[in-house]
Amino acid sequence: MIKHSNRFDIKRVIEHYTEKDGVPIKYVLTTEVNLNNEACDIFYRDTPHPEFGNRYFGLRRDMVNGSTYIFGADSIEGATVAMIEDSAGDLHYSAYRHDYKVLDNGNMIDGGRSYVKCNTGYRTFVVTNGELIEDA
Repeated sequence: MIKHSNRFDIKRVIEHYTEKDGVPIKYVLTTEVNLNNEACDIFYRDTPHPEFGNRYFGLRRDMVNGSTYIFGADSIEGATVAMIEDSAGDLHYSAYRHDYKVLDNGNMIDGGRSYVKCNTGYRTFVVTNGELIEDA
């Protein structure tokens, strides 16, 4: 199981946008989109948005004024994400450049999608059609 460090209440976001847009929405991951050291929750829909044409969208919260912003995030398709295991076999990833994580078994990871720094082997996943698929 992949463990995420989401920024918003995923269930509420999915319910809101599924009802608002009339199509199923699903959470993909929390990561930087433009490698700007700001983690955003990324969501996916199977059909392009009728007005904007995107399948992925992101939500981020402004750190200064607390406002929430939504934006197209189709650039996340094909992105790679390194993951390490905790003692239970669950997978964890670094969501942004300086998101340093140490797990219960001493494994650590840092770097988001900018670079991979870890003290153990890692597995690579690719964002494909709204899923995190392990890279063979």
